[in-house]
Amino acid sequence: MDLDALAAARAEEWSRLEALGKRRRLTGAEADELIERYQSAAADLSAIQSAAGQTAVGTRLSILIARARLRFAGTSTGALAGVPAFFALQLPAALYRVRWLTVACAAAFVLVTGLYWLWAANSPALMAVLSDEIDVDQLVNHDFVDYYSNYSGQAFTTLVWTNNAWVAAQCIAFGILGFFGPYMIIQNAMNVGIQGALMAQYGRLDVFFEYLSPHGQLELTCVFVACAAGLRIFWAWVAPGPRTRLQALGEEGRAMITIVVGLAIALLVSGLIEGWVTRQDWPWPIKTGIGTLALAAFLVVQWVVGRRAHRLGQTGDLDEFERGAARLIAG
Repeated sequence: MDLDALAAARAEEWSRLEALGKRRRLTGAEADELIERYQSAAADLSAIQSAAGQTAVGTRLSILIARARLRFAGTSTGALAGVPAFFALQLPAALYRVRWLTVACAAAFVLVTGLYWLWAANSPALMAVLSDEIDVDQLVNHDFVDYYSNYSGQAFTTLVWTNNAWVAAQCIAFGILGFFGPYMIIQNAMNVGIQGALMAQYGRLDVFFEYLSPHGQLELTCVFVACAAGLRIFWAWVAPGPRTRLQALGEEGRAMITIVVGLAIALLVSGLIEGWVTRQDWPWPIKTGIGTLALAAFLVVQWVVGRRAHRLGQTGDLDEFERGAARLIAG
């Protein structure tokens, strides 16, 4: 398709469409003409995009069509109308795009946790230092379990939810720096590794896993996802590809910030489990099973629903109309 020839042939029609789209009031005949020219221009845009993809001519025509659509269709739908699409398409697609980075963050966490565990278990000097700084016997036999019942279920849920959601949001927002997410992974791995080694030394390893596994499965997965999203933003700045760095950061930033909403909801579920389930004197398979079901639901959204949304062309970013015309990049 010769775009220059098409643009020259349609110049008068597109100019008329632009003029009608800018008018504040239209007569009946002008309104009919606007719709006719809108339909004709939409057909031209479809042909351009099919033949040549994203072009300057197509971008200009897309703006004219959007302006014309607003004239006869009114403003866009309210914010609530986009909620189903957000949870069914945008959020799962954004989660799906960071799936392998999430796996990498989880593997790094397991590795670092194991190293700290082995170090703490085989380092008498470290155990001596810890014994001088804290009452290990009190921690292992009382504080570790009492921590989950010192507050009411509602208060404890709110406390852990707000704290974890804030940490996850920071991992994504400060992801451009490249170190905040990995730092949180290492810090959490250190705490889990050393606490696990202490509990094992005192013969309380069963208690350690019983009280960590109900909420910890989903909670830690959210930390891994937040770290992965932050690293995705960082990499968009380091290696933007054919896009400008500003454009790459904009696209990846909008998509990854979408994940903050999803993690806030997932961490609320984790907080409810931590506040109401972990403290219960139930058999460990029931408590751990509840946490496993919560994690499974999250993974279904990320891997199954996300894969379907990704195949439909979703990325987690705003759609073309909402984000505005993109700058064309050669190469």
